[in-house]
Amino acid sequence: SIIILPDAGVFCSRMWDGLLCWDETPVGTYATQNCPDYPGLDTSGKVSKYCDESGIWVQSPFINKTWSKCLTFSKEKFKKVTPHGLLEPTVETPVSPRVSQEEEERKKIIDGQYKCFEKMNRDQPYNKSGLYCNRTWDGWLCWDDTPAGTVTWQNCPNYFPDFDSTEKATKICSESGQWFRHPDTNRTWSNYTLCNFHTTGKLKMAYILYYMAIVGHAFSIASLLISLAIFFYFRNLSCQRITLHKNLFVSYVLNSALTLIYLIAVVNNPDVVGRNPVGCKVLHFFHMYMLGCNYFWMLCEGIYLHTLIVVAVFAEEQHLHWYYLLGWGFPLVPASIHAVARKKYFDDNCWMSVETHLLYVVHGPIMAALLVNLFFLLNIVRVLVTKLRDTHRAESNMYMKAVRATLILVPLLGIQFVIFPWRPENRLAGEVYDYIMHILMHYQGLLVATIFCFFNGEVQAALKRQWIQYKAQWGQRRRDHCSMRSTSYTATSITEVPAFMYHHDCNSEHLNGRHTSEDSELVALKTGETYA
Repeated sequence: SIIILPDAGVFCSRMWDGLLCWDETPVGTYATQNCPDYPGLDTSGKVSKYCDESGIWVQSPFINKTWSKCLTFSKEKFKKVTPHGLLEPTVETPVSPRVSQEEEERKKIIDGQYKCFEKMNRDQPYNKSGLYCNRTWDGWLCWDDTPAGTVTWQNCPNYFPDFDSTEKATKICSESGQWFRHPDTNRTWSNYTLCNFHTTGKLKMAYILYYMAIVGHAFSIASLLISLAIFFYFRNLSCQRITLHKNLFVSYVLNSALTLIYLIAVVNNPDVVGRNPVGCKVLHFFHMYMLGCNYFWMLCEGIYLHTLIVVAVFAEEQHLHWYYLLGWGFPLVPASIHAVARKKYFDDNCWMSVETHLLYVVHGPIMAALLVNLFFLLNIVRVLVTKLRDTHRAESNMYMKAVRATLILVPLLGIQFVIFPWRPENRLAGEVYDYIMHILMHYQGLLVATIFCFFNGEVQAALKRQWIQYKAQWGQRRRDHCSMRSTSYTATSITEVPAFMYHHDCNSEHLNGRHTSEDSELVALKTGETYA
């Protein structure tokens, strides 16, 4: 801004640019001082700032040489600068083996300062008409030239543990082309109040979602293992469709196990994330691979039913090796491409960040598989409805039940990728979105086991037959035991024991070892029924 002092003429106002303080300077002159004493900057250089004839500090890098000297390093000095713009410790500089949290925060801020002034020196001057606020570093963030009368914003910095980098910091450029000044201090002010306003609530919700994921995968593993035990125990359930179910269940068990390990050993362990070992990235690779296997085995289910009903006209046998190749083999391709691209282009610690489009290398084929599967199943339903209307065949009805189960699962399990790919901006809607997505993502195994096994009519019938057989065998053993006891009593003391003493848990006919032919036939019939 322009300041006119008594008997002094026109000046550029005093200002703080983020690293240095500048006094009032007469128009048409340079203000010069030594570069600040910050790591990564050359303190032997001079820094200058130009005040033009209108009383405004000039931002053009061709006129304003504010940081040109400070950012000029000798080759020897440049070799000692780390990728973060900080000088590496020399032999003469003692460094504590464990850097405190405050020092880490200060390093992040200095890194931000360094990058900000590099950017301000590199960017072209503001070339739009009208007043504007000059680009500046406010101590935490770098702000570009901003038109007057507007509010600019950016994500909060990640310098402090209680700052949420998903929230927004704002800065107001007034109608006069000056950054807003706080009325209490009369200093330029940026609004960072939202950066830690919701931190406590978000932390609480993060813990809830974390434990929801743990519980969901634990239930999924338990239900899937029970389902696999049922499929392997009852040999009469062995068929190609059940074989596909088994492979689908195994993929979900492995995915849930890897997810549990990743959540407990990596996500909940900041020390591991800080060390960034190769093992956590290998774990992430297998997690992405198993995620793909889940959805491609779902695609195999759809392809199998489509081939069985639409193409082969109720043919029974298919070559399953193609299904094994698609379900277990193909997901290796996107998972490997993602790992290589992540290592080269977005190599963050343990590959935990989701702020990268490289995830679409894995999620893209999954979305394609879900859409193809949905098309297959809709076509299957169309064919079966036609067959049921024309022939009323029981076989069609059986297949319709299998299709209905798969048709329910496909949109249910794919909804987080197809219907809701973006999280709502509204806070309440975002929380509801998070809860729904966590249920759909982390309870998938439980849903698969429930629909494909526990609600399966064939499985229910097999369990019912097994239960009836068990009751019949247990009852037969109980009757035999009671008969042996009654025979013993009859042989030793039949004349001494009153007749009413025989009437305890067992039937009196059985106590005396007598079975009618009708009883024997009934037992034989029941036994025969259990094996039918």
